[in-house]
Amino acid sequence: MSSRHFLDLPGASVVVTDTLALTARAVGDIAKHRALGVVHGAAGLGKTFAVERAVEDLGQGWAPVWLSFPSRPTMRLIASELLAAISGRHAHQDRFKMTRLLKAELALAARLIVVDEAQNLNRECIEFLRHLGEDPYRRGAMLLVGGDGCWEVLSREPMLRSRVFRRVVFTPLRGAELIRAVHEYHPIYAGASEDLIRFVDDYCGHGNFRNWASFTVTVLDLCAELGRQRLDEQVARNAFALLGGGVGAA
Repeated sequence: MSSRHFLDLPGASVVVTDTLALTARAVGDIAKHRALGVVHGAAGLGKTFAVERAVEDLGQGWAPVWLSFPSRPTMRLIASELLAAISGRHAHQDRFKMTRLLKAELALAARLIVVDEAQNLNRECIEFLRHLGEDPYRRGAMLLVGGDGCWEVLSREPMLRSRVFRRVVFTPLRGAELIRAVHEYHPIYAGASEDLIRFVDDYCGHGNFRNWASFTVTVLDLCAELGRQRLDEQVARNAFALLGGGVGAA
């Protein structure tokens, strides 16, 4: 899996925010110590992008396994999908047999299991993943990634919570970090005043990268139509109108 910007935004740069750097360190640490990590925060804040880049930085010695489940998956579904992701084939055995097969597979290579949308996991599924992550013969690590409510769900389980080695919390960009991030994000913002950036953020950005990506794609289209090279207030207000009064209302 290769990290990319929302809407495949052309010309966008990778902005090294505090949480991007912290995610890279956290993923490296859990890999080094074969441990458990959690990355969580509201949708659109850049969690998946940060995790994908961090996983890429682990290098070829690691085999990432990406999973995402619908609401209330069963333990058997998790075991089956995880085994299929590792081995390339779906098993039809019972959960206990698949668990033995999974442990055998996880002992063969340094695998990082990344479970996205972890807020959808129930208690039994969380316990199952914890059980896999504690096998003494495993050679890999596990990262749980989730949106709203993720930490509330995971932290209800003391046995899991006490084993979280690294936890990264994504929050909306604010203040000086927001101004720096937007200036670095795309050439269209070169020279944009801090007041204009705050105006856009208050109306539709809300410190959220996904919102800013939607706004930026819209601005690029408008500037191309109007023959503009830079964002100004008129273009911003036209973009607001096209975005329906502001995306991702706070």
